[in-house]
Amino acid sequence: MTTADKTVLILALALIAALYAHSWAPAPAAESARVSSAGKPDLWLALGADREVVIEGVLGPTDLEIRDGRIRFRRAPCLGKHCIHSGWLASDGDFAACLPNAVAVQVVGKGTGFDAITF
Repeated sequence: MTTADKTVLILALALIAALYAHSWAPAPAAESARVSSAGKPDLWLALGADREVVIEGVLGPTDLEIRDGRIRFRRAPCLGKHCIHSGWLASDGDFAACLPNAVAVQVVGKGTGFDAITF
């Protein structure tokens, strides 16, 4: 391997490392959450103050909890409770939904980070 080959290899590895670090950086902190419920206008919630919010869905009320700049489903009238098991949503672009109750929550911030489900 010549000196030129080694130089090209080192530069290529450095470029790959820089692109990896840039593309997979953590998503920015969230500022607000958009809550959608079937047949109703979207509700925008600031994530700066701790509180609980009740959203009326198709099956009944859904309780959302906002704490420490994060949001989660606390109670829902659906059977599977997948929305509750999705846990805290904190990064820009995080999304969870209670499909039977037609309630969805998306966290919104300054810019979306890259993740494995972006397409």
